[in-house]
Amino acid sequence: MPSLTLFIMISIRFSPFSLSVAALALLASVATLPAAEEVINGIAAIVNGDVVTFSQVRELVASQEKSASEIYRGEELQSKVKVMREHAVRDLIDRNLILQEFRKKEFNIPSYIVDDSIQRIIRQEFGGDRAAFVKTLQSQGYTMARFRDNEKNKITVQAMRQSKTSENVIVSPVKIREYYEQHRVSYSTPAQVKLRMIVLKEGASSESGDASSSISKKQMAAEIREKLTGGAEFDRLAQMYSEDSTNESGGDWGWVERTTLNEELAKVAFSLKPSEISPVLPLDNAYYILMAEAVKPAVTKPLSEVQQEIVQKLIQEEKLKTQERWLKELREKAYIKIL
Repeated sequence: MPSLTLFIMISIRFSPFSLSVAALALLASVATLPAAEEVINGIAAIVNGDVVTFSQVRELVASQEKSASEIYRGEELQSKVKVMREHAVRDLIDRNLILQEFRKKEFNIPSYIVDDSIQRIIRQEFGGDRAAFVKTLQSQGYTMARFRDNEKNKITVQAMRQSKTSENVIVSPVKIREYYEQHRVSYSTPAQVKLRMIVLKEGASSESGDASSSISKKQMAAEIREKLTGGAEFDRLAQMYSEDSTNESGGDWGWVERTTLNEELAKVAFSLKPSEISPVLPLDNAYYILMAEAVKPAVTKPLSEVQQEIVQKLIQEEKLKTQERWLKELREKAYIKIL
């Protein structure tokens, strides 16, 4: 197996268990979440001879809970928080299993790798001000030793995960083609039309059954279309007559997709050629005249253009599957009890 130190160097920046200094500030705000769910501290789970504490769980989901508290309230918030913490417990169980495997194998993390990680945090989050970094830790009840242990564990977990995957994953052309066909919509841009529109709406009188008013609006729409086909500028007539919110901009709807429009309007709009003007369309107590300024057909990127992107996605999926199989083996061999 390649050197674990090499895996550490490669994967140090991508750990899902990273707890930045900025995230520590969220812990105080989490205390405002439903009191019924809070326990000062205690054991959330037992993993062989190690324990997962409630404080560890809260630290892991602090930012998520803060975000949830800004969106949800009452029982819905409690339900969301409960799910977050259940996921966090499972993640922490896996972390303990990985750390135990690391100790069992008698691996070692070089001190300079942990030092480099902490220096990176100081540079990126504190502009290189170590005093401000230490002060922030202290204000949140953290010691430098504890933060260092967290960073070491984070690096260890990611390195162990990475060490269980091969860098020589081969993706067959068949799998690439299958993925492309299954996700073709992701590589497609739908058809679009650059649309202008004039809308004439029936007034209150038409709702009371006044036929002359209805004919008047209908005739007005026909006369406007006749002017347009005779060479009048669409935007000028839209500014003068259109009764929708785009009249000031000359009836300009910009580039639209089919899903932007009513089904009947979309059918007509996407049948128009550039500069073509539609017939008068009676619809929902109004009359519509459409013009397509330009048209963009639907485009799907060819497989050759997206193949490397697909290969990378499939390699990553395979690596995650390999890691999950390894974790499943660790779980099956372990004594785990969620309290």
